[in-house]
Amino acid sequence: MLRHGIRIAASNLSCLATHPVSCHIAITLKAGTNLSGFIRLAGLDQVPASLRGAMVAIGNFDGCHRGHQHVFRALKARAAALGVPALVLTFEPHPRDVFAPAPFMFRLTYADQKAEVAEALGLDGIVVMPFSLEFSHIVAEDFVTRFLVGALGVTGVSVGADFHFGYKRQGTPDFLRDAGVRHGFEVEILDMLDEGDDHISSSRIRALLGEGDVAGAAQLLGYHWFLSGVVVKGDQRGRELGFPTANTASPTGFGLLQGVYAVRAKLNGRLLDGVASYGKPMFNNERPPFETWIFDFDEDIYGETLEVALLGTVRGQVKFAGLDELIAAVNNDAAQARLLLQSTLPVSELDEKLGFFR
Repeated sequence: MLRHGIRIAASNLSCLATHPVSCHIAITLKAGTNLSGFIRLAGLDQVPASLRGAMVAIGNFDGCHRGHQHVFRALKARAAALGVPALVLTFEPHPRDVFAPAPFMFRLTYADQKAEVAEALGLDGIVVMPFSLEFSHIVAEDFVTRFLVGALGVTGVSVGADFHFGYKRQGTPDFLRDAGVRHGFEVEILDMLDEGDDHISSSRIRALLGEGDVAGAAQLLGYHWFLSGVVVKGDQRGRELGFPTANTASPTGFGLLQGVYAVRAKLNGRLLDGVASYGKPMFNNERPPFETWIFDFDEDIYGETLEVALLGTVRGQVKFAGLDELIAAVNNDAAQARLLLQSTLPVSELDEKLGFFR
């Protein structure tokens, strides 16, 4: 079964009924998935010999923003110097969603997006550890001995200065340093990266996207933010008005400002320009889909996975007086989006490697 672009085992459907976002993310990546040499693991039950002895970056890494990339690049450099693999170890669902009564977070990157960024940065693999209340009760020492030493046989670990792990966050940076001495692996604690007068953080990026500032978010992310979903049938209203849209469901907690955006989509290896709308102020606006009108395109893509990068902001949502006014506005939005798409450049080498620019 597919949900939001993620393959779900039938045995997890009962979990989805109660935690529709948090449950499916944890099982996104099948153990041993290997694309172009990059290895994706769902848990640490079967670690390939090629990844044992790795330098490992550990964290939630929601957004894989420039602060996280600072950790990844230091990891990659040290791994290269030692001649060992560079690996990311992360957790899904996000712990804050697990501890809450129901998922609520505006997630910047799910497991597949984290993997795309890690691969584009030249790392060797990613491990996505399924996070649950039971998992959260593993004490820090057991986490080190079972996973870092036992399953991975790590050469070293890199984390951000704010990272804690284990039951009741017992695994402080000082604890990790001491564990490295006791178990014989390196530990590198990296300071948080600043931009302006504040740290680069996932919360800061969520706030920018909540204001519709996709350019500001891109500066902190180090790439243009993108989302992924399976195209589903909507109410067909756009098609009736002459603007057929590819609709993807907005996940729980989706905090993007309702508005209109210049976008570029990836579909089965093709790059497609368009304009996207989030929010339906004239119609049913309760948890609206993300609607992408792909320019000069007329194909049946229901059930296909669409990745959409936001390259510019056109405007916020407006409730128009009637359909004629709405149609005129959409045509104007499309013209503005085309101009934005022509003028927007990648913000980094990573942005280029993620594949949304020609």
